[in-house]
Amino acid sequence: MSNKKLFWLVKQEPSKYSWETFLKDGETYWDGVRNYQARNNLQSMKKGDLVFFYHSVTGKEIVGLAKVTREAYPDPTTDDSRWVVVDLKPIKSLAHPVSLEEIKNHKDLQENALIRQSRLSVMPITKKESQVILRLSKTTI
Repeated sequence: MSNKKLFWLVKQEPSKYSWETFLKDGETYWDGVRNYQARNNLQSMKKGDLVFFYHSVTGKEIVGLAKVTREAYPDPTTDDSRWVVVDLKPIKSLAHPVSLEEIKNHKDLQENALIRQSRLSVMPITKKESQVILRLSKTTI
């Protein structure tokens, strides 16, 4: 198994929990995931992995970068043991948010889960995709 950090993307409606709120909170657990594939992605996240924060519904853009600070543990918002959360901490806002339109129009992002599985709330991002997103966002890490 590799020790390399992976990239992920989490989606959230800004009216429910915005990037700005996340910045003010300083850290949060990522709860409310009730899809098995998204849950499996949460379970695959490792401490130190990097996470793109995507505003869904309104804005439809990647706005920030966070990191996993605690790996999967039982979701404290439910008694159902099938569901888990991870702890996330914001790192920085993107210099230029990357819109869904930009993602759809970029040749190197055509296979991205954000396009192929648009309803999935937690998804892996390949190293190549993460480099393209960071370049589009004019953000360095």
